[in-house]
Amino acid sequence: MSDKKKKKEHPAVKHQMHPNNKHRERYDFPALISSVPELAEYVTTNIYGDESIDFFNPAAVTCLNNALLKHYYDITEWSIPEGYLCPPIPGRADYIHHIAELLGTSNKMRIPKGKHVRCLDIGVGANCVYPIIGSKEYDWSFVGSDIDPVSIASAKHIVESNAVLKDHVTLRLQKHPEDIFFGIIGEGEKFDLTICNPPFHVSAEAAAEGTLRKLSNLQHKKVTETKLNFGGQKNELWCEGGELYFVRNMIRESKKFATSCLWFSTLVSKQANLEKFYSQLELLAPFDVRTIPMGQGNKSSRLIAWTFQSKEAQAKWRNERWKESV
Repeated sequence: MSDKKKKKEHPAVKHQMHPNNKHRERYDFPALISSVPELAEYVTTNIYGDESIDFFNPAAVTCLNNALLKHYYDITEWSIPEGYLCPPIPGRADYIHHIAELLGTSNKMRIPKGKHVRCLDIGVGANCVYPIIGSKEYDWSFVGSDIDPVSIASAKHIVESNAVLKDHVTLRLQKHPEDIFFGIIGEGEKFDLTICNPPFHVSAEAAAEGTLRKLSNLQHKKVTETKLNFGGQKNELWCEGGELYFVRNMIRESKKFATSCLWFSTLVSKQANLEKFYSQLELLAPFDVRTIPMGQGNKSSRLIAWTFQSKEAQAKWRNERWKESV
């Protein structure tokens, strides 16, 4: 009797992802291997008869990311320090495309493109993935901030090693970890949007438990030892007070920069936190608040975005900053 299990039926397209996401279909391993031949040694046929990699193997996951970034985003050199977050590229791309569509609602339903469109990535991380995707897909300019000097140094190395990024991405170290926008947005500086993948957990222990759940889901059985394939340092995975504290602080500071940025946004992992964020936003009286659902496989998450700019102010913003896109 064959050891191969009955082949799972997979949809040809992951319809829960944004229509503009290049990763809606299953990984095209032959194409990825043509971009990064080293990936071939990690690709095997799993028990369902599908080509895949061992997502428990940090080297395999890093090599897959290298292939995705080279094949789709023209990144020829990408690496991260050991133990730092190795993010899922399809999910990061989904955020960029959803927030681009939102930005288009302030531009007569046309997504503004070009280096004159500026995005602030709060917590850019050592991987610099959001600026890579956003600059390639929409030709935006990025400022990436982080409280970790190692992350900033790693992101700078990625930018300096890839010609396609040099005129699109700058990095800034946040010297005061309690601050989000203070110390990063300069006087008179304007950003069209901000993005953030906040630290979700309240402690190292909670982060470790979250990693174990991810690994157990991948393995389809209980896993009791953490692996490094997901990676992540303290500031990437957890902070005191977790997601609730971090995003509340972001919302509070955003009011001080109401005229410096058109749309503020962040990922929200825990749906139970949404009502608390809505309540805080209501006190600050933004003009508009949006919640955008996102989903990848069995996982669901959402973006929350807000602006303090009225329709008239948005029109003025558009006419002054996006003339090439109008």
